[in-house]
Amino acid sequence: MEKGPLGRRRGRGARERILGASQQLFRDQGINRTGMDQLCAAAQVSKRTAYQHFTGKDELVAEYLRRFDPDVTGGVFDRTDLTPRERLIAAFELPATGLCPFIAAAVEIHDPQHPARRHARDYKKAFAARFAETAREAGAANPEQLGEQLALLLDGASARARVLNTDTFPTASAIAVVLIDNAIPTAARGSVRGSIRSAPARLAGERKPGQAS
Repeated sequence: MEKGPLGRRRGRGARERILGASQQLFRDQGINRTGMDQLCAAAQVSKRTAYQHFTGKDELVAEYLRRFDPDVTGGVFDRTDLTPRERLIAAFELPATGLCPFIAAAVEIHDPQHPARRHARDYKKAFAARFAETAREAGAANPEQLGEQLALLLDGASARARVLNTDTFPTASAIAVVLIDNAIPTAARGSVRGSIRSAPARLAGERKPGQAS
């Protein structure tokens, strides 16, 4: 056990406390407004301890983003009880939890070569690729294009929800259905035409908080 700034012993690891504090503070007040002094106070560690775990704030911000599930929609895309088309639609039924942390970081950090910006970029590319993979399973004529369209729509809904302080995802979901059905030939859709109603119903009882888009 290591001691906090006031000499009190802390049972939980300092690194985890620092990351926990960063998740709370970065979300509530932003990355740029949160200093290392405040982070150390919230995590109950000394600055010396903090710099033993992270070389600086840049590294901490990058690790903060890496801590988000790298496949946040795995709970949708990996479901075997939904058809590929249903999984594409159900991705828009995940609970809204505020502005996507990767978008927020990209807005605050201007340097495109900053490790956090690079990680955010890689995440968003992987996110679109997962959409494209599922679109291919669904029989889309151009799965890469559909994957990019759906990823853009989801990010746009997240940003607009933050600006307007309202739920934009029902509208985004309706737009997604049009994009999906225009991209998937009728023969490939087969018997799942009614899945816009069935997928959200099956997903409603299984939503988990704290997921990013």
